[in-house]
Amino acid sequence: MLGEPTQDQQAFLESVDRFMARHLPPDEVRRRDRELEPPYHLLPLMGEAGFLSVPFPECFGGLDRPFSDAVFIQERLARHGLMAASLFARTVSFGGMTLLSYGTEAMKAQLMPRLLRGELLFAMALSEPGAGSDAAAVQTRARRVEGGWRITGRKTWISDADRADFMVMPCRTGTPDSGKHGLSVFLVPRASDGLSMTALPKVGHHCMPSWDVGIDGVFVGDEMLMGEIGQGMRHMQSTLQFARATQAASALGQAQAAVDLAVTHARERRQFGQAIGSFQAIQHTLADMQTRVDLARLMLYRLAALIDAGRSCRRESAQAKMTAAETFHFVAERGMQIMASAGYSLDSDMQRYWRDSRLYLFGEGSIEIMRTLIARDMGL
Repeated sequence: MLGEPTQDQQAFLESVDRFMARHLPPDEVRRRDRELEPPYHLLPLMGEAGFLSVPFPECFGGLDRPFSDAVFIQERLARHGLMAASLFARTVSFGGMTLLSYGTEAMKAQLMPRLLRGELLFAMALSEPGAGSDAAAVQTRARRVEGGWRITGRKTWISDADRADFMVMPCRTGTPDSGKHGLSVFLVPRASDGLSMTALPKVGHHCMPSWDVGIDGVFVGDEMLMGEIGQGMRHMQSTLQFARATQAASALGQAQAAVDLAVTHARERRQFGQAIGSFQAIQHTLADMQTRVDLARLMLYRLAALIDAGRSCRRESAQAKMTAAETFHFVAERGMQIMASAGYSLDSDMQRYWRDSRLYLFGEGSIEIMRTLIARDMGL
């Protein structure tokens, strides 16, 4: 259950290495981060390479491989460049696994083949000014009208909203005080009349742009309802383990890259006539960093194995996401300390890891919420 990738899976990961070396080498990652230029061109290339097809059924053009393969790919992409990993995760988790889990048969037939070819980008439009960790507090309202629904409200911090072809949008279809029992999920085309978007500048994740989305009477037909009316919370929870697994894989891949960079610097940087890696203080710090990464990887691979086995993994998904997030933050902080001015330079990858690591502590479920979920599963 806790094993490393098989020989077959390792060969697939080597193709990921070649893909990234060709299409998004380190200098291009740095340039795009500096110029806030997301690599959307990678999506059809990922489709052509077969990456997006990995965990999906053959009837849609997929490879029908275990979800753990997608986790391994996600981790390897993140090790080379988060901007590629984030596109992969949103396509596979927010798009593919959402459609597969509670999309209509018509949605699956129409959209899944295009998604697997890298022709579609999806965004999860959940967060609102008053709803984030408390997803049941969503107030964006969907009102039934002839032939469909009119949606009015506001979503915020929605990644890729301006480029996504569709937004997966939880809305309140019950009474204002109906809580988690009054939510329904709609697939909203970005081209819909009534949508307005404002960019939200931020410290890190420069190639995963975030947007404030105004929704003014947007019409969607009945065919855009995903799953059952009033069961939106249950539907979203059915796919959380996939999103948390890919989130953890993204954090873990970058964490390993940060450790590798710090080790290289410790070998090359000389002070007092010797490499700083020969000093015990540096050695012990690097040992702690790698050990935390290895432990987080064990938790992630266990989660992936549970998903493949079709077992309930609410606690394990929270544990893997929390542990990977804290590990990434831990190693990025210490990597900055080891590299000092060299890491603080905007020319260094370490400062990007440092900036980007902070989001994982609260994005897509804060570490506090993860601990609460774990405690509840313990019967507390």
